[in-house]
Amino acid sequence: MWWAYLLAALVAAAIAWAVASVVYKRDRDRAQDEARREAERLLAEARREGEELKRKAELDAKEHRLRLQAEFEEKTRVTREELQRFEERLLKREENLEKKNELLAQRENELSRKEKEIAKRDQSSADRAKEIDRLVAEQKKKLEQVAGLSADEAKKQVIEKIADEARRLAAKEVKAAEDQAKEESEKAARRIIGIAIQRYAGEHVAERAVTTVTLPNDEMKGRIIGREGRNIRAIEAATGTELVVDDTPETVVISGFDPLRREVARLALERLIADGRIHPTRIEEVVAKAQEEVDKAVKDAGERAVLEAGIGRIHPELVKTIGALKYRYSYAQNVLQHSLEASFIAGLMAAELGLPVKPARRAGLLHDIGKAVSHEVEGSHAVVGAQMARKCGEEPMIVNAIASHHEDEPPESLLAHLVAAADAVSGARPGARRESLERYVKRLEDLERICQSFQGVDKSYALQAGREVRVMVKADQVDDAMSALLSQEIAKKI
Repeated sequence: MWWAYLLAALVAAAIAWAVASVVYKRDRDRAQDEARREAERLLAEARREGEELKRKAELDAKEHRLRLQAEFEEKTRVTREELQRFEERLLKREENLEKKNELLAQRENELSRKEKEIAKRDQSSADRAKEIDRLVAEQKKKLEQVAGLSADEAKKQVIEKIADEARRLAAKEVKAAEDQAKEESEKAARRIIGIAIQRYAGEHVAERAVTTVTLPNDEMKGRIIGREGRNIRAIEAATGTELVVDDTPETVVISGFDPLRREVARLALERLIADGRIHPTRIEEVVAKAQEEVDKAVKDAGERAVLEAGIGRIHPELVKTIGALKYRYSYAQNVLQHSLEASFIAGLMAAELGLPVKPARRAGLLHDIGKAVSHEVEGSHAVVGAQMARKCGEEPMIVNAIASHHEDEPPESLLAHLVAAADAVSGARPGARRESLERYVKRLEDLERICQSFQGVDKSYALQAGREVRVMVKADQVDDAMSALLSQEIAKKI
């Protein structure tokens, strides 16, 4: 029976194999169909994506083309506008050139006219010269016939007469030119001369720019100079001044345009000489102490001046600036004393006129504060002082009085006129500049003597401490035209 089972098994296996083959073939066909359908789907999707990419590329290309076209149109527009502006500039230049050509033509016509006028004047001068020669010849004959004078004597008289006439004509021309120049440049000239006089007084610059220190002996000069000059260099570097050690016995000169630095250098040098220890380290210590003392002295001097003037509270910076005026001199007159005097004078005049006294004193005391720093700041001391006062909160009326006391700015109140008058009274009165009486009187006598040396001068008087000379002339010898020429000759000789 075993073979029956074997046969059944074989039959079952064959049936199973056949079924499996049919199932496998069916699955394979199904898989192929699915693969084909998937491939067709992928191909369709690829075509759609290709179409979309194509459309997108076409849109991008179109946008790029439009953008390029817009840029080109914009550049074309800008270029067109630039060309239009360039054409407008060319047109303007052509118009300017035409105007310049017209002006040149006018100037050529003017020059031609002036040349003709000059030629006429030359001809007139030549005719006048011929007329003068003829008159000279006639007068020569008349003088020889009537007066019986020799030719040389007659010639001398004629020359003197012609020279006198020429001087009168020249005086008239000088007077006319002087009036015209004065009318055009008086304001600028006054300002420039005022600044030059107030900042550079050549006659007193040596007195204001140096300080002399007396030494106990000439051996001290060597100790001040030090080995290879290190001590004197240390002193100059610490004080900002220059020490002049020359052959003058027992004397050292401190030179510098800043009076505070000179005072610091003087105190420091005197203490070093008294101490005897002179070396760079000691020099720095002594200079520092001297600087502190000078700063304290400046502050004390300013506070005393403010208290003495009785003007009330004032900005601390202005107090220090007022104190610094103690060491400054103008024409050998101490500026701090001058400011106090101007303050009192302005207050007295304000009281007489019924005006407030304290503002007048305040403006009078502050009117020259610019001199404390005018050597460091550009501009006249009046303008510099007004800027300082404005910065420190002073009233506009006080600021204007400071700025206008030398006519740098127009006065805006009666106070400004009072301060200018007080400054003039304090500075111009005889003796205010503290020079010796003999020198003062001699200078006035010399001025009057120079004026009296000119022909036609009757009397002369030196006024305003020698700042002005008043000349009286003989009316029959000097007329108005000649007086202008005479004043110039006197000023030139002085």
